[in-house]
Amino acid sequence: MTPVGPTPPEKRDAPDDGDRPSSGRGVRAGGEPATPEGDAPPQAEQPASGTGTGTGRAQRPQRKSVLLRLDPAVHDALARWAGDDLRSVNAQIEMLLRRALDDAGRLPRDVRPPRGPGRPRTP
Repeated sequence: MTPVGPTPPEKRDAPDDGDRPSSGRGVRAGGEPATPEGDAPPQAEQPASGTGTGTGRAQRPQRKSVLLRLDPAVHDALARWAGDDLRSVNAQIEMLLRRALDDAGRLPRDVRPPRGPGRPRTP
């Protein structure tokens, strides 16, 4: 298991230490599989939904982060489409994924509807 945190200076230039970024071929330099979970920074634990915050409101489940690699031309087209719809690229991708899941009959019944247009309300 690779320790979490910055690499000590004496190990930064060491060959084959396994701490190098992925080569893009799915395997790290040390032969370890490169996974999005292993490459992502650690995230703080979130309390379970509905646990005490003192506000009487149930907390929303934490949103998932996903690393997505796209062809630059696909990203540019997606960004133009998102701009036409006044959405961020992230919101456009979520809208397209929801639509595809719904069309395929795979959208879970308990999924929350997408947030409406405009800035989010502050609590």
